[in-house]
Amino acid sequence: MTVRVNGRVVTPTGVVRQGCVEWDGDRITAVAEYPSVRDGHWILPGFVDMHTHGGGGHTFTTGDADQARAAAGFHLAHGTTTLLASLVSAPFPVMRAATEAFAPLVDEGVLAGVHFEGPYLSAARCGAQNPEYLRDPSTDELTELIELGRGAIRMVTLAPERDGALEAIKLLTTHRVVAAVGHTDATYEQTRAAIAAGASVGTHLFNGMRPVHHREPGPVVALLDAPTVICELVADGVHLHDGVLTFTTATAGPDRAALITDAMAAAGMADGEYELGGQAVTVTDGVARLARDGAIAGSTLTMDAALRHAVHAGIPMADAARMVATTPARAIGLGDRVGALQVGLRADLVVLDDDLNVVRVLRGGSWVE
Repeated sequence: MTVRVNGRVVTPTGVVRQGCVEWDGDRITAVAEYPSVRDGHWILPGFVDMHTHGGGGHTFTTGDADQARAAAGFHLAHGTTTLLASLVSAPFPVMRAATEAFAPLVDEGVLAGVHFEGPYLSAARCGAQNPEYLRDPSTDELTELIELGRGAIRMVTLAPERDGALEAIKLLTTHRVVAAVGHTDATYEQTRAAIAAGASVGTHLFNGMRPVHHREPGPVVALLDAPTVICELVADGVHLHDGVLTFTTATAGPDRAALITDAMAAAGMADGEYELGGQAVTVTDGVARLARDGAIAGSTLTMDAALRHAVHAGIPMADAARMVATTPARAIGLGDRVGALQVGLRADLVVLDDDLNVVRVLRGGSWVE
């Protein structure tokens, strides 16, 4: 049975101010003008969060399936219809256990995959990663995780200057796992070598990276300059100044800039004491920081809040919609399934009011209660 929703439809090519989206079952069947509509709500593709550690008081970082299901449900209510479960640096047994626990959730469709942010990261740029667990990339570990996950592992963030990083990137890309550059003190040249080896994502660009210098551009410039790389941005006004957010978006373009939450368990919760990867985190005025040194410890963002922040910073709605859905879906290899209001893709959409607050969420052709 064909179902329709009318309003201001944001498509990959622009905004249809008098439009409709139709679906039958779990597939979009039509996106068209609908002249009898007068304005109405915004209709955007379901959001795709390629980097989140939890939310609603629940975390992905412990590898607990019940926690993961609850965290995914929290973000779904905020319009995120596709997300990766991001873990932080941990001992290999924890990585194995998380892979085993989350693979069934990927098969079920609760998660789109697993993202290991670490442990193959720079100690000098570890940020909120636990320095005790950082180590050089291991192709043996990665091979075991890939085989164990049976397709569940979708992205791994590593620092290209660590020994064995280029071999690890080549292994990942051979198995269609996205290799991301992040938490790195790499030089411009080392980052370029990682990109040449197959790295295709910059993990929360600027954050946890050697800063830009006019005589040593470092990883930021190398990642921004590479046409094959999609750059993650945390649009919360804390991780990045709004001027950097808009500059980076203008430089890379919305097809190479992806908004992420980098959210941890405190997203949607009150200020207070939390933990991230076994480290104490204090949340004050919605900003999460490590108790030990004040480093930013993820965020309390949701994707709808990231969209609102980007639009209020001056990014046009059509571009912002690509950045919260189409671009991240393509970054993690799901652009042929989700991420746009386009015929044949899964019927995922978010209805927003004039203030860009979530009114309703549709996932797979069914409205979320």
